[in-house]
Amino acid sequence: MGTVTTSDGTTIFYKDWGPREGRPIVFHHGWPLSADDWDNQMLFFLSHGYRVIAHDRRGHGRSSQPSTGHEMDTYAADVEALTGALDLHDAVHIGHSTGGGEVARYVARAEPGRVAKAVLVSAVPPVMVKSESNPGGLPIEVFDQFRAALAANRAQFYIDVPSGPFYGFNRDGAKVHQGLIDNWWRQGMAGAANAHYECIKAFSETDFTDDLRQIDVPVLVAHGTDDQVVPYADSAPLSAELLKNGTLKSYEGLPHGMLSTHPEILNPDLLAFVKS
Repeated sequence: MGTVTTSDGTTIFYKDWGPREGRPIVFHHGWPLSADDWDNQMLFFLSHGYRVIAHDRRGHGRSSQPSTGHEMDTYAADVEALTGALDLHDAVHIGHSTGGGEVARYVARAEPGRVAKAVLVSAVPPVMVKSESNPGGLPIEVFDQFRAALAANRAQFYIDVPSGPFYGFNRDGAKVHQGLIDNWWRQGMAGAANAHYECIKAFSETDFTDDLRQIDVPVLVAHGTDDQVVPYADSAPLSAELLKNGTLKSYEGLPHGMLSTHPEILNPDLLAFVKS
């Protein structure tokens, strides 16, 4: 574990496990979580000989809590600072949800040779919010409700989200894992309320269309069809179409947090893509 200090003085916490000579896999977490959300995948890839790296986004987890920079350009710049400090080359970047947007923005701008492949899992690109150019998106009122709930009672909101739509535990017959709910709450409450509040705008209103078009490396787009947070139809298929070398893999009936609820399905697919 270590830290990197960015150009504006923000301290970014990261984990770095495995052999230095191993191929690096860099994990980008979702809102409002931390690198800990990738524990399952990090242990899985570590057992296969990879070097696994995951950071806490600014204002999240154990990173510092600045007043500024809670938008995608700065998130990507922070990743650039991390990958530069660790001198990573031919890395595979895997992003979940908001982290998928961060991956798209970073990979589109990365120095040649830094990135070999990327994976977008339940990811927010191309753009979430509804507009004339994105009629299938979610109304801005949905995200206004997120902000209102966070400001009114963040602790309760961070119980309600994982207990319901995030993991699909609100579906009839769903097997509820209390540990996942508690761990989601723990990670969320470790971060800064201001950062999480502003990040809602970042993940919902940022348009990644141009980023996706600029990416040359192979990209796997993985998404569950029962995603209640980032609806499938307005995300994964559209992202795959915009990518020059994109592969869409759909998971019938799986929720937004499928990496945690169904790692036995997702992990082998991620490994196969990395090795392909």
